[in-house]
Amino acid sequence: MSEELYIAGSCNIGTREIMRRRIVALSGLLFAVITASIVLAQDSTRSTRWAVFLPLLVAAIGWIQSRRKFCLAYGLAGTFNFGRMGEIKRVNDPIFRNADRKTALTILLQAIGLAFAVTLVFYFLPI
Repeated sequence: MSEELYIAGSCNIGTREIMRRRIVALSGLLFAVITASIVLAQDSTRSTRWAVFLPLLVAAIGWIQSRRKFCLAYGLAGTFNFGRMGEIKRVNDPIFRNADRKTALTILLQAIGLAFAVTLVFYFLPI
């Protein structure tokens, strides 16, 4: 197992936390599929298709965090974790905290963009 270490603006979670983000991504995707199925099965109005946005956003945030090895919430809070769940440590350097916040906001914007794009595709599907 390679050594895991904090890198400001780049890596703030270890293997266990990454696995947790993957589970969040899969859960969000599952809820999005369930939501889409319900919306289509009920022959609802087209505007109800926007209901998939929130679960898709959860899936996108989890997926991007797992790929980037960076937790959005930890980045905003100025913390990191490479140990057991709950063993959060504080980032003391203000320059590092700033880099983490910038990365966290980037992840949030990417996730919103991805969820919005997939929601738009679903919205305009001719079914």
